[in-house]
Amino acid sequence: QVQLVESGGGSVQTGGSLRLSCAGSGITLDRYAIGWFRQAPGKEREGVSCMRSDGSTYYADSVKGRFTISRDNAKNAVFLQMNSLKPGDTGPYYCARSVVDISCSDVSGAYYSPPIEYDYWGQGTQVTVSS
Repeated sequence: QVQLVESGGGSVQTGGSLRLSCAGSGITLDRYAIGWFRQAPGKEREGVSCMRSDGSTYYADSVKGRFTISRDNAKNAVFLQMNSLKPGDTGPYYCARSVVDISCSDVSGAYYSPPIEYDYWGQGTQVTVSS
């Protein structure tokens, strides 16, 4: 049974940092593209970052330079380091497995990672950034 479990969310003030973790069971994460998504209140779920199996990383413009995605193969986990957090970063954060490893970017190499390309999702971890 495939499971993805997020942790590390919390409440911080503007400018603070959090490190989210996505632990896999029943799945070897480094064989797939793994994405991080969030869903702001009243908005659709949006992608923020993605890592392919080859280790290449991609970021949405809104988080580029502030968020860093990484992977620990020994722990079978993917992480999202979030720095310089803003109130607009508030919402539940989800990790998910892509059905195709070519997820994460469009043909030009720009970040492109629609939720429809992902089949297994975690339950989410809440991030709240106050001003």
